[in-house]
Amino acid sequence: MSNTEMTRNILSVLVQDIEGIISRVSGMFTRRGFNLVSLVSAKTDTEGINRITIVVDADELRIEQITKQLNKIIPVLKVVRLDEDTTIARALMLVKVAADANNRPQIVDAANIFRARVVDVAQESVVIEATGTPGKLRALLDVLEPFGIRELIQSGQIALNRGPKTMAPSKF
Repeated sequence: MSNTEMTRNILSVLVQDIEGIISRVSGMFTRRGFNLVSLVSAKTDTEGINRITIVVDADELRIEQITKQLNKIIPVLKVVRLDEDTTIARALMLVKVAADANNRPQIVDAANIFRARVVDVAQESVVIEATGTPGKLRALLDVLEPFGIRELIQSGQIALNRGPKTMAPSKF
């Protein structure tokens, strides 16, 4: 093994939209002992094609193995390892924060600083929606924590290359 340093990697996978494809992809990770950080599947602009964004912590050898194994799954059309320097990656987070009349303005100000949105206000809480990199979302949580986080959910990352480069030919 030439490089055993574990790094965060984002793989973008185009697949046919068939029943069970997510199970087959996630099962490959389970069978091979690879640890998924996140897996997000969504429709693309092409009918019948989905895009799966996989985030995994792995060294170079394991990323090569993962890519080869993914390419062996028949409904997989294309696997691309996204370069951190040329990729836009975002996750979504909803966080419910304890709030009252006294601290609500501070919570709203904190949300605004992070370009997050208040999506629900109740007598004893505020729900904030934020998108961004894992670091940005962690920083927002650090600011909100003193107020009391009541509930939290965060999606996996989705990602696209910057500029004109695409995974598939454009329809236009």
